[in-house]
Amino acid sequence: MPATLSYAGRTAKPAAQAVPVRVGGFGGAAGLAAWMAAAGVTHLVDATHPFAARISANAVVAAAQAGVPLVALTRPPWREQIGDGWSHVADIPAAVAALAGPAERILLALGRMHVGAFVTQPQHHYLLRFVDPPVEPPALPHHHLVVDRGPFTVAGDRALIAAHGIQRIVCKNAGGTGAEAKLIAARELSVPVLMIDRPLLPERTTVDSVAAVFDWLADHDADRGV
Repeated sequence: MPATLSYAGRTAKPAAQAVPVRVGGFGGAAGLAAWMAAAGVTHLVDATHPFAARISANAVVAAAQAGVPLVALTRPPWREQIGDGWSHVADIPAAVAALAGPAERILLALGRMHVGAFVTQPQHHYLLRFVDPPVEPPALPHHHLVVDRGPFTVAGDRALIAAHGIQRIVCKNAGGTGAEAKLIAARELSVPVLMIDRPLLPERTTVDSVAAVFDWLADHDADRGV
């Protein structure tokens, strides 16, 4: 079936794809609905990051406006296991507030978008890991930057955490296996984790595998476009 893959455009060099690709926003729910109508889209698959709350909410509204069925492909969230030392916060501001206190060495595993929020806790030394080199240096006064692309290994993340003397990890509950290595390494090294819980999203049909997406498409007679 013909398909179009849409990227937000935040990664400089995304992996090559076998289908046509568009990059950039849509202009809100109305813009997405209008684009789907113009492109003849018959089915919408929301495979965005679990924390891409705005586009996911817009997709629900746009699908309803356009009369297009929607399914969300999302990774199951990570669950605490024996040996984990997690504390939970609702969002980035709550994570920043939770870091008030004495200086620590922190793995800030959030990507580049949210780093600036942590300048209000400048006492810490932050280890940052970005997919792409930043255009400008991070504003944090004490930091070390690693440019690397997952999936990461437990051995590699254990070595990274140990080499930098990490005392706490801050991350989003993205789920999946590509970024889980740091949590396994943290468990093995008894490093506490400040976990940012997933945002609340409108009710929608969700699946957790690509195979389930194709089953959903077959059930909804997808034969003209996605």
